[in-house]
Amino acid sequence: MTDSQIRKQALKTYFSPAALLPSGWATNVLFTINNGVFTDVQADQQPHQDSIILSGPTLPSLANVHSHAFQRVMAGAAEVSLNPNDSFWSWRDLMYKIVQKLTPNEARIIATQLYIDMLKAGYTQVGEFHYLHHAVGGKHYNDLSEMSNQIIAAANDSGIGLTLFPVLYSHSGFGGQAPNAGQARFINSTDSYLQLHQACHEQLANHETNKLGICFHSLRAVTKPQIETVLTSLSDTMPIHIHISEQQKEVQDCLDWSGKRPVQWLQDEIGLNERWCLVHATHLDEKELQAIATSGAIAGLCPTTEANLGDGIFPGVEFEQANGRWGIGSDSHVSLSIVEELRTLEYGQRLRDQKRNRIYRPEQNRIGDNLYQQALLGGNQACDVKLGLAEGHRADFLVLDSSHPFMAASLDANKTQDILNRWLFATNENLIKDVFVAGKQQIKNFHHVQEDSSRLAFTQVIKKVMYDA
Repeated sequence: MTDSQIRKQALKTYFSPAALLPSGWATNVLFTINNGVFTDVQADQQPHQDSIILSGPTLPSLANVHSHAFQRVMAGAAEVSLNPNDSFWSWRDLMYKIVQKLTPNEARIIATQLYIDMLKAGYTQVGEFHYLHHAVGGKHYNDLSEMSNQIIAAANDSGIGLTLFPVLYSHSGFGGQAPNAGQARFINSTDSYLQLHQACHEQLANHETNKLGICFHSLRAVTKPQIETVLTSLSDTMPIHIHISEQQKEVQDCLDWSGKRPVQWLQDEIGLNERWCLVHATHLDEKELQAIATSGAIAGLCPTTEANLGDGIFPGVEFEQANGRWGIGSDSHVSLSIVEELRTLEYGQRLRDQKRNRIYRPEQNRIGDNLYQQALLGGNQACDVKLGLAEGHRADFLVLDSSHPFMAASLDANKTQDILNRWLFATNENLIKDVFVAGKQQIKNFHHVQEDSSRLAFTQVIKKVMYDA
Protein backbone atom coordinates (compact mmCIF):
# COMPACT_ATOMS: atom_id res chain seq x y z
CA MET A 1 0.00 0.00 0.00
CA THR A 2 1.38 3.42 -0.95
CA ASP A 3 1.71 6.35 1.48
CA SER A 4 -1.14 8.16 -0.26
CA GLN A 5 -3.37 5.09 0.06
CA ILE A 6 -2.54 4.80 3.76
CA ARG A 7 -3.38 8.48 4.30
CA LYS A 8 -6.63 8.12 2.37
CA GLN A 9 -7.56 5.06 4.44
CA ALA A 10 -6.92 7.02 7.66
CA LEU A 11 -9.29 9.80 6.58
CA LYS A 12 -12.91 9.51 7.66
CA THR A 13 -15.81 11.86 7.10
CA TYR A 14 -18.87 12.25 9.30
CA PHE A 15 -22.03 14.14 8.47
CA SER A 16 -24.38 15.69 11.03
CA PRO A 17 -27.74 17.40 10.46
CA ALA A 18 -26.89 19.93 13.17
CA ALA A 19 -23.70 20.60 15.11
CA LEU A 20 -22.52 23.10 17.72
CA LEU A 21 -19.45 24.79 16.21
CA PRO A 22 -17.39 27.50 17.97
CA SER A 23 -19.39 30.09 16.01
CA GLY A 24 -22.71 28.58 17.09
CA TRP A 25 -25.19 26.06 15.71
CA ALA A 26 -24.76 25.04 12.07
CA THR A 27 -26.64 22.62 9.83
CA ASN A 28 -25.50 19.92 7.41
CA VAL A 29 -22.00 19.79 8.82
CA LEU A 30 -19.29 17.62 7.27
CA PHE A 31 -16.36 16.63 9.50
CA THR A 32 -13.11 15.24 8.17
CA ILE A 33 -10.98 13.34 10.69
CA ASN A 34 -7.42 12.12 10.26
CA ASN A 35 -5.40 10.36 12.96
CA GLY A 36 -7.84 11.40 15.66
CA VAL A 37 -7.92 15.11 14.77
CA PHE A 38 -10.45 17.26 12.91
CA THR A 39 -8.75 18.34 9.68
CA ASP A 40 -11.80 20.06 8.18
CA VAL A 41 -15.20 21.19 9.48
CA GLN A 42 -17.65 22.64 6.98
CA ALA A 43 -21.34 23.60 7.28
CA ASP A 44 -23.99 23.56 4.54
CA GLN A 45 -22.50 20.48 2.87
CA GLN A 46 -23.70 17.20 1.45
CA PRO A 47 -22.38 13.89 2.80
CA HIS A 48 -19.78 12.04 0.76
CA GLN A 49 -20.62 8.60 -0.54
CA ASP A 50 -18.60 6.98 2.25
CA SER A 51 -19.50 9.48 5.00
CA ILE A 52 -20.72 8.11 8.33
CA ILE A 53 -24.08 9.70 9.11
CA LEU A 54 -24.52 10.97 12.68
CA SER A 55 -28.17 10.55 13.63
CA GLY A 56 -28.71 13.54 15.90
CA PRO A 57 -27.48 16.90 17.15
CA THR A 58 -23.69 16.77 17.49
CA LEU A 59 -21.89 18.53 20.34
CA PRO A 60 -18.31 18.83 21.53
CA SER A 61 -17.75 16.57 24.52
CA LEU A 62 -16.43 18.03 27.78
CA ALA A 63 -13.43 17.54 30.04
CA ASN A 64 -14.31 16.60 33.63
CA VAL A 65 -11.88 18.82 35.55
CA HIS A 66 -11.98 17.06 38.93
CA SER A 67 -12.30 13.39 39.85
CA HIS A 68 -11.41 11.19 42.82
CA ALA A 69 -12.10 7.83 41.15
CA PHE A 70 -12.02 5.63 44.27
CA GLN A 71 -14.79 7.67 45.93
CA ARG A 72 -17.33 6.34 43.42
CA VAL A 73 -17.53 3.12 45.46
CA MET A 74 -19.03 5.02 48.43
CA ALA A 75 -21.40 7.31 46.52
CA GLY A 76 -24.74 7.41 48.34
CA ALA A 77 -23.40 5.61 51.41
CA ALA A 78 -23.10 8.70 53.62
CA GLU A 79 -26.73 9.84 53.42
CA VAL A 80 -27.57 8.80 57.01
CA SER A 81 -27.84 11.44 59.73
CA LEU A 82 -25.54 10.46 62.59
CA ASN A 83 -24.94 13.96 63.88
CA PRO A 84 -27.12 17.10 63.77
CA ASN A 85 -23.98 18.92 62.61
CA ASP A 86 -23.03 16.50 59.81
CA SER A 87 -20.65 18.19 57.39
CA PHE A 88 -17.83 17.63 54.94
CA TRP A 89 -15.61 16.71 57.88
CA SER A 90 -17.86 13.86 59.08
CA TRP A 91 -18.17 12.63 55.48
CA ARG A 92 -14.36 12.65 55.29
CA ASP A 93 -14.14 10.29 58.27
CA LEU A 94 -16.19 7.70 56.36
CA MET A 95 -14.03 8.18 53.28
CA TYR A 96 -10.90 7.49 55.35
CA LYS A 97 -12.39 4.20 56.57
CA ILE A 98 -13.30 3.07 53.05
CA VAL A 99 -9.92 3.92 51.59
CA GLN A 100 -8.16 1.57 53.99
CA LYS A 101 -9.76 -1.42 52.27
CA LEU A 102 -8.86 -0.86 48.63
CA THR A 103 -6.32 -2.98 46.77
CA PRO A 104 -4.67 -1.75 43.57
CA ASN A 105 -6.80 -4.12 41.47
CA GLU A 106 -9.98 -2.90 43.16
CA ALA A 107 -8.98 0.71 42.52
CA ARG A 108 -8.60 -0.14 38.85
CA ILE A 109 -12.00 -1.85 38.71
CA ILE A 110 -13.70 1.16 40.32
CA ALA A 111 -11.97 3.61 37.97
CA THR A 112 -12.77 1.54 34.87
CA GLN A 113 -16.48 1.46 35.65
CA LEU A 114 -16.43 5.14 36.56
CA TYR A 115 -14.75 6.11 33.30
CA ILE A 116 -17.19 4.04 31.24
CA ASP A 117 -20.03 5.89 32.97
CA MET A 118 -18.30 9.22 32.33
CA LEU A 119 -18.07 8.44 28.64
CA LYS A 120 -21.77 7.62 28.61
CA ALA A 121 -22.37 11.00 30.24
CA GLY A 122 -20.44 12.90 27.55
CA TYR A 123 -17.10 13.44 29.27
CA THR A 124 -14.17 12.37 27.08
CA GLN A 125 -11.30 13.67 29.25
CA VAL A 126 -10.99 13.30 33.00
CA GLY A 127 -8.77 15.31 35.33
CA GLU A 128 -7.93 12.64 37.92
CA PHE A 129 -6.89 14.30 41.20
CA HIS A 130 -5.12 11.18 42.42
CA TYR A 131 -3.88 10.95 46.01
CA LEU A 132 -4.32 7.26 46.87
CA HIS A 133 -0.64 6.33 46.47
CA HIS A 134 0.44 3.71 49.00
CA ALA A 135 -0.49 0.43 50.69
CA VAL A 136 -2.49 0.24 53.92
CA GLY A 137 -0.58 1.89 56.76
CA GLY A 138 1.35 4.06 54.33
CA LYS A 139 3.90 1.44 53.26
CA HIS A 140 5.28 2.31 49.84
CA TYR A 141 4.78 -0.14 47.00
CA ASN A 142 8.00 -1.24 45.28
CA ASP A 143 6.86 0.90 42.37
CA LEU A 144 5.87 4.34 43.64
CA SER A 145 3.49 4.69 40.71
CA GLU A 146 1.65 1.40 41.38
CA MET A 147 -1.68 3.06 42.16
CA SER A 148 -1.26 5.70 39.46
CA ASN A 149 -0.66 2.90 36.98
CA GLN A 150 -4.06 1.46 37.88
CA ILE A 151 -5.70 4.77 36.97
CA ILE A 152 -3.80 4.91 33.69
CA ALA A 153 -4.81 1.34 32.88
CA ALA A 154 -8.46 2.10 33.67
CA ALA A 155 -8.43 5.11 31.35
CA ASN A 156 -6.83 3.08 28.56
CA ASP A 157 -9.24 0.17 29.04
CA SER A 158 -12.31 2.40 28.97
CA GLY A 159 -11.10 4.64 26.14
CA ILE A 160 -11.45 7.95 27.97
CA GLY A 161 -8.72 10.58 27.77
CA LEU A 162 -6.85 11.11 31.04
CA THR A 163 -5.13 14.13 32.54
CA LEU A 164 -3.45 12.63 35.58
CA PHE A 165 -2.78 14.89 38.54
CA PRO A 166 -0.64 12.95 41.03
CA VAL A 167 -1.15 14.76 44.32
CA LEU A 168 1.41 16.01 46.81
CA TYR A 169 -0.15 15.46 50.25
CA SER A 170 2.18 15.72 53.26
CA HIS A 171 0.38 17.28 56.24
CA SER A 172 -2.93 17.28 58.08
CA GLY A 173 -3.24 21.00 58.69
CA PHE A 174 -1.83 24.46 58.02
CA GLY A 175 1.74 25.03 59.09
CA GLY A 176 3.01 21.53 58.40
CA GLN A 177 1.01 19.58 61.00
CA ALA A 178 1.77 15.85 61.15
CA PRO A 179 -0.59 13.65 59.11
CA ASN A 180 -3.12 11.46 60.88
CA ALA A 181 -3.55 7.71 60.54
CA GLY A 182 -6.44 8.03 58.10
CA GLN A 183 -4.20 9.88 55.66
CA ALA A 184 -1.33 7.36 55.67
CA ARG A 185 -2.01 6.05 52.15
CA PHE A 186 -1.85 9.58 50.73
CA ILE A 187 1.40 10.91 52.18
CA ASN A 188 4.54 11.75 50.21
CA SER A 189 7.59 13.85 50.94
CA THR A 190 8.61 16.36 48.31
CA ASP A 191 11.35 14.01 47.10
CA SER A 192 9.10 10.95 46.84
CA TYR A 193 6.48 13.05 45.08
CA LEU A 194 8.98 14.15 42.44
CA GLN A 195 10.01 10.52 41.95
CA LEU A 196 6.34 9.56 41.56
CA HIS A 197 5.79 12.36 39.08
CA GLN A 198 8.73 11.24 36.99
CA ALA A 199 7.43 7.67 36.94
CA CYS A 200 4.01 8.90 35.79
CA HIS A 201 5.67 11.00 33.09
CA GLU A 202 7.41 7.92 31.74
CA GLN A 203 4.12 6.01 31.66
CA LEU A 204 2.20 8.77 29.90
CA ALA A 205 4.80 10.12 27.47
CA ASN A 206 3.67 10.49 23.85
CA HIS A 207 0.19 9.06 24.48
CA GLU A 208 -2.54 10.21 22.10
CA THR A 209 -5.11 11.20 24.73
CA ASN A 210 -3.27 11.14 28.08
CA LYS A 211 -1.69 14.15 29.79
CA LEU A 212 0.11 14.90 33.06
CA GLY A 213 -0.27 17.77 35.49
CA ILE A 214 0.98 19.00 38.87
CA CYS A 215 -1.18 18.83 41.96
CA PHE A 216 -1.15 20.00 45.57
CA HIS A 217 -3.93 18.56 47.70
CA SER A 218 -4.64 21.83 49.53
CA LEU A 219 -2.83 24.60 51.37
CA ARG A 220 -3.39 22.71 54.60
CA ALA A 221 -1.61 19.62 53.19
CA VAL A 222 1.60 21.22 51.87
CA THR A 223 4.01 23.98 52.86
CA LYS A 224 5.24 26.97 50.89
CA PRO A 225 8.75 25.50 50.41
CA GLN A 226 7.18 22.31 49.04
CA ILE A 227 5.09 24.23 46.51
CA GLU A 228 8.11 26.24 45.43
CA THR A 229 10.36 23.20 45.11
CA VAL A 230 7.85 21.27 43.03
CA LEU A 231 7.11 24.19 40.72
CA THR A 232 10.78 24.90 40.08
CA SER A 233 11.57 21.18 39.57
CA LEU A 234 8.84 20.35 37.03
CA SER A 235 7.81 21.66 33.63
CA ASP A 236 6.48 25.20 33.58
CA THR A 237 3.84 24.29 30.98
CA MET A 238 1.83 21.73 32.95
CA PRO A 239 -1.54 22.65 34.49
CA ILE A 240 -1.59 22.91 38.31
CA HIS A 241 -4.57 21.88 40.44
CA ILE A 242 -5.33 22.46 44.12
CA HIS A 243 -8.37 22.23 46.44
CA ILE A 244 -9.07 25.63 47.95
CA SER A 245 -11.71 27.44 50.05
CA GLU A 246 -14.16 24.55 49.94
CA GLN A 247 -15.29 24.96 53.54
CA GLN A 248 -15.67 27.92 55.91
CA LYS A 249 -13.56 26.04 58.46
CA GLU A 250 -10.72 25.83 55.95
CA VAL A 251 -10.91 29.60 55.40
CA GLN A 252 -10.91 30.31 59.13
CA ASP A 253 -8.02 27.91 59.78
CA CYS A 254 -6.01 29.65 57.07
CA LEU A 255 -6.77 33.04 58.60
CA ASP A 256 -5.73 31.79 62.03
CA TRP A 257 -2.47 30.41 60.61
CA SER A 258 -1.44 33.17 58.22
CA GLY A 259 -3.74 36.14 58.66
CA LYS A 260 -4.86 35.65 55.06
CA ARG A 261 -7.68 33.86 53.29
CA PRO A 262 -6.61 30.85 51.14
CA VAL A 263 -6.83 32.41 47.67
CA GLN A 264 -5.31 35.63 49.01
CA TRP A 265 -2.39 33.64 50.45
CA LEU A 266 -1.87 31.69 47.23
CA GLN A 267 -1.93 34.85 45.12
CA ASP A 268 0.43 36.78 47.42
CA GLU A 269 2.89 34.01 48.27
CA ILE A 270 2.99 31.93 45.08
CA GLY A 271 1.13 33.81 42.35
CA LEU A 272 -1.75 32.78 40.12
CA ASN A 273 -1.84 32.45 36.36
CA GLU A 274 -3.62 30.49 33.63
CA ARG A 275 -1.95 27.23 34.65
CA TRP A 276 -3.88 27.03 37.92
CA CYS A 277 -7.21 25.32 38.52
CA LEU A 278 -8.62 26.24 41.93
CA VAL A 279 -10.98 23.41 42.78
CA HIS A 280 -14.20 24.54 44.49
CA ALA A 281 -13.10 28.09 45.46
CA THR A 282 -16.52 28.27 47.08
CA HIS A 283 -15.85 30.88 49.73
CA LEU A 284 -14.28 33.99 48.22
CA ASP A 285 -14.27 37.64 49.14
CA GLU A 286 -14.39 40.25 46.39
CA LYS A 287 -10.61 40.66 46.13
CA GLU A 288 -10.08 36.92 45.84
CA LEU A 289 -12.78 36.62 43.19
CA GLN A 290 -11.17 39.37 41.14
CA ALA A 291 -7.70 37.86 41.63
CA ILE A 292 -8.82 34.55 40.12
CA ALA A 293 -10.66 36.19 37.24
CA THR A 294 -7.84 38.60 36.42
CA SER A 295 -5.17 35.90 36.54
CA GLY A 296 -6.99 33.70 34.02
CA ALA A 297 -6.98 30.75 36.44
CA ILE A 298 -9.84 28.26 36.29
CA ALA A 299 -12.38 27.80 39.07
CA GLY A 300 -12.96 24.03 39.11
CA LEU A 301 -16.62 23.78 40.12
CA CYS A 302 -18.21 20.52 41.26
CA PRO A 303 -21.82 21.56 41.88
CA THR A 304 -23.39 18.20 42.73
CA THR A 305 -20.61 17.24 45.15
CA GLU A 306 -20.56 20.73 46.69
CA ALA A 307 -24.32 20.46 47.22
CA ASN A 308 -24.03 16.91 48.59
CA LEU A 309 -21.36 17.93 51.10
CA GLY A 310 -23.07 21.17 52.09
CA ASP A 311 -20.05 23.23 51.03
CA GLY A 312 -21.90 26.38 50.07
CA ILE A 313 -22.73 28.21 46.85
CA PHE A 314 -19.99 29.48 44.55
CA PRO A 315 -20.48 33.18 43.59
CA GLY A 316 -21.22 32.26 39.99
CA VAL A 317 -23.03 35.42 38.92
CA GLU A 318 -20.29 37.69 40.24
CA PHE A 319 -17.55 35.50 38.77
CA GLU A 320 -19.27 35.51 35.38
CA GLN A 321 -19.60 39.29 35.50
CA ALA A 322 -15.84 39.46 36.14
CA ASN A 323 -15.27 37.30 33.02
CA GLY A 324 -13.91 34.51 35.20
CA ARG A 325 -13.12 31.14 33.67
CA TRP A 326 -14.56 27.93 35.07
CA GLY A 327 -15.00 24.23 34.34
CA ILE A 328 -17.03 21.43 35.91
CA GLY A 329 -16.05 18.18 37.62
CA SER A 330 -17.90 15.31 39.26
CA ASP A 331 -15.46 15.06 42.23
CA SER A 332 -16.91 12.39 44.57
CA HIS A 333 -19.24 11.11 41.82
CA VAL A 334 -22.61 11.26 43.51
CA SER A 335 -23.64 12.24 39.99
CA LEU A 336 -21.98 11.66 36.63
CA SER A 337 -24.40 13.83 34.66
CA ILE A 338 -23.30 16.95 32.80
CA VAL A 339 -26.96 17.99 32.89
CA GLU A 340 -27.07 17.78 36.69
CA GLU A 341 -23.78 19.64 37.15
CA LEU A 342 -24.75 22.57 34.95
CA ARG A 343 -28.36 22.66 36.14
CA THR A 344 -27.28 22.60 39.80
CA LEU A 345 -24.79 25.40 39.17
CA GLU A 346 -27.47 27.62 37.61
CA TYR A 347 -30.24 26.70 40.05
CA GLY A 348 -27.99 27.40 43.05
CA GLN A 349 -27.62 30.98 41.84
CA ARG A 350 -31.37 31.29 41.30
CA LEU A 351 -32.15 30.03 44.79
CA ARG A 352 -29.57 32.32 46.35
CA ASP A 353 -30.73 35.41 44.42
CA GLN A 354 -34.44 34.55 44.10
CA LYS A 355 -34.19 35.44 40.40
CA ARG A 356 -34.12 33.51 37.13
CA ASN A 357 -31.56 33.14 34.35
CA ARG A 358 -28.42 34.03 36.26
CA ILE A 359 -25.28 32.74 34.51
CA TYR A 360 -25.06 34.43 31.14
CA ARG A 361 -22.80 36.84 29.30
CA PRO A 362 -23.73 39.87 27.19
CA GLU A 363 -22.73 37.99 24.05
CA GLN A 364 -24.72 34.87 25.01
CA ASN A 365 -28.03 35.22 26.85
CA ARG A 366 -29.15 31.62 26.33
CA ILE A 367 -28.34 30.03 29.66
CA GLY A 368 -27.76 26.49 28.43
CA ASP A 369 -25.49 27.62 25.60
CA ASN A 370 -23.44 29.83 27.89
CA LEU A 371 -23.08 27.16 30.56
CA TYR A 372 -21.98 24.56 28.03
CA GLN A 373 -19.54 26.87 26.24
CA GLN A 374 -17.86 28.03 29.44
CA ALA A 375 -17.60 24.44 30.73
CA LEU A 376 -15.98 23.44 27.42
CA LEU A 377 -13.42 26.25 27.45
CA GLY A 378 -12.63 25.90 31.15
CA GLY A 379 -12.31 22.13 30.91
CA ASN A 380 -9.92 22.44 27.98
CA GLN A 381 -7.67 24.82 29.88
CA ALA A 382 -7.73 22.91 33.16
CA CYS A 383 -7.03 19.51 31.54
CA ASP A 384 -4.61 20.72 28.85
CA VAL A 385 -6.68 19.52 25.89
CA LYS A 386 -8.31 20.99 22.78
CA LEU A 387 -11.90 19.74 22.58
CA GLY A 388 -14.44 21.38 20.30
CA LEU A 389 -15.76 20.90 16.78
CA ALA A 390 -13.01 22.81 15.00
CA GLU A 391 -10.11 22.12 12.69
CA GLY A 392 -6.98 21.10 14.59
CA HIS A 393 -8.87 19.96 17.68
CA ARG A 394 -8.98 16.39 18.89
CA ALA A 395 -11.92 14.60 17.28
CA ASP A 396 -14.02 14.10 20.40
CA PHE A 397 -17.77 14.58 20.13
CA LEU A 398 -21.16 13.31 21.27
CA VAL A 399 -24.45 12.75 19.49
CA LEU A 400 -27.79 13.34 21.17
CA ASP A 401 -30.80 11.08 20.61
CA SER A 402 -32.88 12.74 17.88
CA SER A 403 -35.90 10.57 18.69
CA HIS A 404 -36.56 12.49 21.90
CA PRO A 405 -39.50 14.85 21.32
CA PHE A 406 -37.56 17.97 22.30
CA MET A 407 -34.70 17.10 19.96
CA ALA A 408 -36.96 15.99 17.10
CA ALA A 409 -39.11 19.11 17.30
CA SER A 410 -36.11 21.44 17.46
CA LEU A 411 -34.54 19.82 14.41
CA ASP A 412 -37.76 19.61 12.39
CA ALA A 413 -38.62 23.26 13.10
CA ASN A 414 -35.03 24.39 12.42
CA LYS A 415 -34.82 25.72 15.99
CA THR A 416 -31.39 24.37 16.82
CA GLN A 417 -30.83 27.32 19.15
CA ASP A 418 -33.24 25.66 21.59
CA ILE A 419 -31.40 22.33 21.79
CA LEU A 420 -29.09 23.04 24.73
CA ASN A 421 -31.73 24.72 26.88
CA ARG A 422 -34.14 21.87 26.19
CA TRP A 423 -31.50 19.25 27.00
CA LEU A 424 -30.05 20.88 30.12
CA PHE A 425 -33.27 22.12 31.71
CA ALA A 426 -36.06 19.82 30.54
CA THR A 427 -34.76 16.24 30.41
CA ASN A 428 -33.86 13.69 33.05
CA GLU A 429 -33.12 10.60 30.93
CA ASN A 430 -29.70 10.32 29.31
CA LEU A 431 -29.92 11.59 25.72
CA ILE A 432 -26.27 10.93 24.84
CA LYS A 433 -26.46 8.17 22.25
CA ASP A 434 -22.96 8.05 20.75
CA VAL A 435 -19.56 9.27 21.97
CA PHE A 436 -16.27 9.47 20.09
CA VAL A 437 -12.76 9.99 21.49
CA ALA A 438 -9.97 10.93 19.05
CA GLY A 439 -12.17 9.70 16.23
CA LYS A 440 -12.86 6.31 17.84
CA GLN A 441 -16.40 5.44 18.85
CA GLN A 442 -16.47 4.50 22.54
CA ILE A 443 -20.23 4.68 23.15
CA LYS A 444 -22.51 3.25 20.47
CA ASN A 445 -26.27 3.48 20.82
CA PHE A 446 -25.92 4.21 24.57
CA HIS A 447 -23.61 1.24 25.24
CA HIS A 448 -19.92 0.58 25.89
CA VAL A 449 -18.46 -2.70 24.69
CA GLN A 450 -17.09 -3.54 28.17
CA GLU A 451 -20.00 -2.34 30.29
CA ASP A 452 -21.42 -5.76 31.27
CA SER A 453 -18.16 -7.29 32.49
CA SER A 454 -17.07 -4.04 34.12
CA ARG A 455 -20.34 -3.63 35.97
CA LEU A 456 -20.17 -7.17 37.32
CA ALA A 457 -16.63 -6.65 38.62
CA PHE A 458 -17.61 -3.30 40.16
CA THR A 459 -20.57 -4.90 41.93
CA GLN A 460 -18.24 -7.40 43.59
CA VAL A 461 -15.95 -4.58 44.77
CA ILE A 462 -18.88 -2.71 46.30
CA LYS A 463 -19.96 -5.83 48.18
CA LYS A 464 -16.45 -6.47 49.51
CA VAL A 465 -15.42 -2.91 50.36
CA MET A 466 -18.75 -1.53 51.58
CA TYR A 467 -20.50 -4.58 52.97
CA ASP A 468 -17.63 -6.98 53.79
CA ALA A 469 -19.37 -9.64 51.69
